[in-house]
Amino acid sequence: MRTIFQEQIHDVKAFKSKLLQWSQQFREVVFLDSNNYHQKYSNFDLVLAVDAFTSVKTDFHNAFQDLHEYQSRTKDWLFGYLSYDLKNDIEKLGSNNFDGLNFPELFFFQPKKLFLLKGNILEVHYLKMCDDEFVNDFSNIISIELCDFATLREINILQRISRENYLEKVSKMLEYIQRGDIYEANFCMEFFAEKAIINPLEIYQKLNTISQPPFAAYFKNNHHYLLSASPERYLKKVENKVISQPIKGTSKRFENKELDNQSKVDLQNNPKERSENIMIVDLVRNDLSHTATKGSVEVEELCEIYTFKQVHQMISTIVSNVESNISPVEIIKTTFPMGSMTGAPKISAMKIIEELEETKRGLYSGSVGYFTPSGDFDFNVVIRSILYNAENEYLSFSVGSAITSKSIPENEYDECLLKAKAMFEVLR
Repeated sequence: MRTIFQEQIHDVKAFKSKLLQWSQQFREVVFLDSNNYHQKYSNFDLVLAVDAFTSVKTDFHNAFQDLHEYQSRTKDWLFGYLSYDLKNDIEKLGSNNFDGLNFPELFFFQPKKLFLLKGNILEVHYLKMCDDEFVNDFSNIISIELCDFATLREINILQRISRENYLEKVSKMLEYIQRGDIYEANFCMEFFAEKAIINPLEIYQKLNTISQPPFAAYFKNNHHYLLSASPERYLKKVENKVISQPIKGTSKRFENKELDNQSKVDLQNNPKERSENIMIVDLVRNDLSHTATKGSVEVEELCEIYTFKQVHQMISTIVSNVESNISPVEIIKTTFPMGSMTGAPKISAMKIIEELEETKRGLYSGSVGYFTPSGDFDFNVVIRSILYNAENEYLSFSVGSAITSKSIPENEYDECLLKAKAMFEVLR
């Protein structure tokens, strides 16, 4: 189905920027960048998929079945996203909060043109219907002159939940915890702007530059955009191995090296942050067990500290093995939405989240990624991200934190502002 070309890239950094700029001519774009972040499970440093040959778009009704049929039928590279609200396809749940973005709840496409970069070796996969375009495309990419962008007007960012209201809602969540309804829940709030006119490419490049995360994503589907600086992997499958790497636990970065190291040590030894992380590890272990071979679920890393440009994070790695006859979509369905963005027990937490939050999450706390022709996949968690609908000029980003019995509402609010720092910086 595809013709494969290979090129050696001499200036990788410049080529990445040129490739992304070149991609803007297409209606559908997925650009995934690891930013050379050292990670154990990495296939590519950069992936670009553009120009849909086929696609699937749906709301939550039978969404996973539709995706399974699409993936089984095409047996090709597929790129797209799963919104948080696909939870309603898995359980008897609803999503009735305000939605200013109006993204489809699931969208995947089969790209005509695909670029895979590892080190300085570029592998390009074109569908045979357009493989005669590669030489001209590559020439156009390398000859692009990179240009500076400027946001067209000032953006007035508003807060959906006031600080006072936030503290009240977290206190209410603590009541649910004390009553035994849940042990932990991820509570989020939205920042938004109306009549916002931005250049999405400019904002993404600024966000990626100051964050340099391992799971950065630029997504475009006509007038819907995701500009993501995600540090978190949701789920990856390599042959018969499945990997999940939930984040729970955050601390500040400091310019002073001693203060910065102390911040890492404090995070590592913080009993609240460790308990948050361990609860989600248990939830993920249970989720993976639905498709795992007997006795194969293991915790490879527990509460390890990883450092990013904006924050330190506590990350655990849980793995399992699956039989070859288990469909990739089934593995995703039995673990979705990810534990780090829901809570424990998962269903109760999602019900309480829906009650207390004021915005439909949509793609926020969902996932962007891809399937390979063999049925492997890799998906991030959509956090530290800006969502934008260019048609109605609505811009949104949300942040959240895990609420447990040890939570202090004021501290949780401060953690949310820390996570929002990068988005405010690039938008102001």
